[in-house]
Order: sequence, then C-alpha cells, then structure tokens
Amino acid sequence: MKRAFIIYMLFTLFFCKAQKYTETEILDQLDLAFNGKPSQYFPQKKSGEIQYNFFLDLEHGYFMTAGNRIHLYANDEGQWAVVFEKNGYQNRATRAEIELNYIGNCINYSKERYSDINYTSNTNYIVLIDGDEFTRIENKEGNDQETFEYIGEQIKEIKIHNQFVPFNPNYRDYEKVGIKIANFDNGKRLVGFGDLIRYYNEVNPSLLYASEDEIKMHIPKKLKKIMTIDKFHYDRTVLPSKQETYKMIAKILVSGDSSYWRPVLLFNNHWSTWESGNL
Repeated sequence: MKRAFIIYMLFTLFFCKAQKYTETEILDQLDLAFNGKPSQYFPQKKSGEIQYNFFLDLEHGYFMTAGNRIHLYANDEGQWAVVFEKNGYQNRATRAEIELNYIGNCINYSKERYSDINYTSNTNYIVLIDGDEFTRIENKEGNDQETFEYIGEQIKEIKIHNQFVPFNPNYRDYEKVGIKIANFDNGKRLVGFGDLIRYYNEVNPSLLYASEDEIKMHIPKKLKKIMTIDKFHYDRTVLPSKQETYKMIAKILVSGDSSYWRPVLLFNNHWSTWESGNL
C-alpha cells in the first residue's frame, strides 16, 4: 500500500506539475516575432482574420522614438512573458503614445475589428497625448511651416498621461540634452511635437512610462516581474537567438535570476542612436 502511494505521488508530481519552458523555446518565440510570424500561442486563425506579431522597432518611420524598456515576467506554473515598451510621437496619427509588444506563452492577444476584418496582435497602445491636446497646444501664428506640429510659445502646461505638467518653451534646454530644434522656417525656434516627448524622456522619463497595471493588461496578473531592462544592445538585423541580449534574457526567464544580466556589448537603445519618425 505504501509503495503504491509513493508511486502515485511521483506520478502526480511528474505529470501534473506545469512543464518548465526552456531557453530554446523563448528564443524561438522571439525569432518568430522578429520575423513577424505568429506563433503556436496565437489563437487559431479564422477565415478573414489578420494576425500580427510585432517586435521592438526603434527605427519606425512613422514613430519618433523617445524611451524604451524591456520587462521580464515568469512564474513557477510554466508561464513567461517578455514585454517590449517604447514611447514616442506617432507622426501619422498626431498622437504621443506608449507601444507595448508582448511575447510569451500566456499572452491575452489584442483583438480589434475594422471594415469587417478581424485583427489579432501582440501589441497594445496607451495614449500619452491625444490629438485634441495637440490641436490645443499647436502654434496658431505664423506661416504653414511654423504652425505644423510646433507648440505655441504661450503654452504653459500640457496634459500627458492624464496629468498636466509644465511646458518648457526654451529651445536651448532641449539642445542641452541633445535634441536639435529645427531652425528652417522656424525663426522662433519653437519646440516640435516629437521634440517634446524626447525632452521629457531626458528630464522626467517616468512621466512617459506605462504603469504596472497597464503593462499587465495582456498577461496574467499573477506573473512575477523578474526585472526591467532600460539599457541594452539593440540590433534589428540579427535574429534574437544569435544575440547576447536575448540569450541572457532567456537565461534569466528560465532561472528567475536577474544576476545573469551581465552584458558585454555597449548599450545603444537610446533614441539618439536610431533614425525614426522620418517619413
């Protein structure tokens, strides 16, 4: 009887315990997103449905990148998630926003419907400054060039992420932190919409960060955060499985040990390293 009980317990522990994920699985999922291919964790594709699996893109032509981070989550139940976070100015939508890309085996994928087509993706957007606020603060004086995507010098505060914050119109302060204010057809050296987001990223980056609740909108609430990485080496030409950054990330997720983050390559994820928002 005792022998049978022991065998039963061993059977239960072996088969009922959540299967542990591997570094290879994590790197495979990152490679799929890198190549824009949905994984087996996406819901079964239905007729007429389009699925998107996005990876962090610091050189998007329609998105003037400011800040970016990587969040790592895992638990003992076999669930893991990598969440890429970036913020900036969406120049085709006249909106400043946070973009969150989710990769893992427990993602609650975003679902939307436009023009009778269903879209499923691993991405969520959080508005920082909406179009109405940009219309309010946009310069109203001067020629067409001076009034397009420039902030009026009389503006005192701007609503960002549901709070009003002071606006600094002094272009010299922006240039001190590496932001070049356009001077062509901009005699007053007015601050541009994208310049504003990059400036806050330099002087008050937490203002632009997603909250923990916002980040967890598409992953299980019980997932434990292992760490947040805000400085890393980024290369959009090499598969993640071949890069130091993501190999370390996979090891951290499997072990739950953030001390494995010991990069050798210099970090280059700052917006000044990449050309974005230029289309």
